[in-house]
Amino acid sequence: MRSLRCVVMTVFAALSALALGTPAAAESLNGSSQHLTMRLVAESDHPKAGAPLMIALATTPEKGWHGYWRNPGDAGFPATFDWTLPAGAKAGDPEWPVPTTLLIAGLMNYVYEAPYAPLVTIQVPAGLAAGAKLPIRLKTSYLVCSATICVPEEQALSLDLTIGDGAPTAAAAFADWRRAIPKPLDAGATYAVTNGSLRISVPFPAGATADKAYFFPVTTGVVDNGAAQTVTRDGDRLTIATKVAANGKATGPIDGVLRIGEGQGLSVKATVGAIADTGSTGTSSESIWLTALVAFAGAVLGGLILNIMPCVFPILSLKALSLARGGASEKDARGEALAYTAGVVLVCLGLGAAILALRAGGSAVGWAFQLQHPGAIVVLLLLSVAIAFNLSGLFEVPTPRFAGESGASGAFATGALAAFIATPCTGPFMGAALGAALVLPWPAALAVFGGLGIGLSLPFLAIGFIPSWRRWLPRPGVWMETFRHVLSVPMFLTAIALGWVLGRQTGVEALTLALVAVLGVGVVLWIGGTRQRKGKAFGLVAQIALAIVFVGSAALIAQTPQPSAKTEAAGDEVFTEAKLASLRAEKRPVFVYFTADWCLTCKVNEKAAIETRGVRDAFAKHKVAVLIGDWTDGDATMGRFIQSHNRAGVPLYLYYAPGAAEPTVLPQVLTPGLLEGLGA
Repeated sequence: MRSLRCVVMTVFAALSALALGTPAAAESLNGSSQHLTMRLVAESDHPKAGAPLMIALATTPEKGWHGYWRNPGDAGFPATFDWTLPAGAKAGDPEWPVPTTLLIAGLMNYVYEAPYAPLVTIQVPAGLAAGAKLPIRLKTSYLVCSATICVPEEQALSLDLTIGDGAPTAAAAFADWRRAIPKPLDAGATYAVTNGSLRISVPFPAGATADKAYFFPVTTGVVDNGAAQTVTRDGDRLTIATKVAANGKATGPIDGVLRIGEGQGLSVKATVGAIADTGSTGTSSESIWLTALVAFAGAVLGGLILNIMPCVFPILSLKALSLARGGASEKDARGEALAYTAGVVLVCLGLGAAILALRAGGSAVGWAFQLQHPGAIVVLLLLSVAIAFNLSGLFEVPTPRFAGESGASGAFATGALAAFIATPCTGPFMGAALGAALVLPWPAALAVFGGLGIGLSLPFLAIGFIPSWRRWLPRPGVWMETFRHVLSVPMFLTAIALGWVLGRQTGVEALTLALVAVLGVGVVLWIGGTRQRKGKAFGLVAQIALAIVFVGSAALIAQTPQPSAKTEAAGDEVFTEAKLASLRAEKRPVFVYFTADWCLTCKVNEKAAIETRGVRDAFAKHKVAVLIGDWTDGDATMGRFIQSHNRAGVPLYLYYAPGAAEPTVLPQVLTPGLLEGLGA
């Protein structure tokens, strides 16, 4: 515990400044001058009703002065926040950037000497009309110090916003501020105390760099702040050795932040556990590549399962039958199989690289992140409609050739298409594999995404390289045209599902625009198909018109104002970390599920398990509280919570047993029997 001597020194410094009449100090104490310049910044000047809004307290210390972290260390006191918000609005706990150390007279301080910005999530009330005012007021009290003096200050800050569509207006600034917020690490850190020495062992990939590693304790009274810290590496574990605080008792979890670079850190929760002795400061790559290998295998299996999804299976089936119809030679069959695989793998690698780059920039995105944007959904919707029309015989796809056409270029394009339209889906093995990819070094992470592509392409790859498999395929005939028409049905169903997602995400106006775009696509394809049936080319004008419809409709719908928050199912509640903490404090069993309208696996689990009468009766009997996390719109706060459980996206299912320190992560495919047993 911080000593009484430190507190007395802090108070004495401030009182001495006033008594001595130091001009700058006197001005600061009576409010006429501030040594910390502060302003409130909203991520969106037009927040969406019912949605979370991130607020930054952008702070710049005067030269030679410093502010304090949430745990100030051996001296000082943390800032307090008194919010005045409209009825129904609620402010979350501040998220603090990684601090720096400042040792003065043997006292360790955790401070900010450069500009910094704590982030606070404001839950905007639902039901507010567009154009309504949203006033935000904050009164904050804090301590600011120089090398010789400490001064308590207060500031009253205000921000007046207007309810709108939630479009970001300070994206670049918030990307920088988020980079400084410690990333959650939910991978089982442990600590041990021996004869007054404290060692904390943190899972950390052997191939990752930890520069100037230092452990900042959030839990007070356990770590001796002023004691030296020694950091060692052994494989994929990083161990911090220091001293226990005087009169400190280490029995419960120790929360803290592990600095791994300038302005970079990981949130750590360590529990009592065994720690292997090691004095090694070297690193080994064996463990990290073993983890990568397991994740790669999981991604391959997950990709293989994606082939039975309704949006992928028709394309795969038609491509396989094209080999039988064309009587391809051994060389051509293998060439098409490799080209198809290349198309799939390159798209998966591209999506993986985009996810890693965005996350490095501070965005909490995951698998299928593009479906959090209406414009991307429109493109997928129109693409699904075009494929369905093609399968139904309305027209033949012009260059480049797609499903059902022979040649390496057609196979490559088909593979790329299959991978792209498979993004709304996830399934067994995929969640854990892609979650692991996000904490691996980028080469290993990309290998995992590549494994997903290999799994998705495996069936066609096998057909291309194993002649006996091709001989099992049915012989060509008139039936193939009928089968092709039948395959258009799941593609039409996929288009309908995407239309439903778009309507849920953006409202009736955007859905109406999308239907007009579908009609436009149908007309253009009908004109092109008519020309083809007359022996003419599809037509350059028709292709240009098709491109205009795709791009124009996506751009228009992306600008359409989005509706306010969705209503949750009867008896369930919207997930917030504050609500989860409240229910756990009541010792209630809690089932939390994270879903999205564009997640096919999520919707299947909800209809087949979560929403069944037996499960709901069991939840009521055992008093299991249900929280729903809707990630359709890609909420950043929710994304970071999902990331903290080693998942790259939805679905994610968590069960918190009463009194348990950590949740049980449930499988990605649920059964009624599994859920009915919760809380029993």
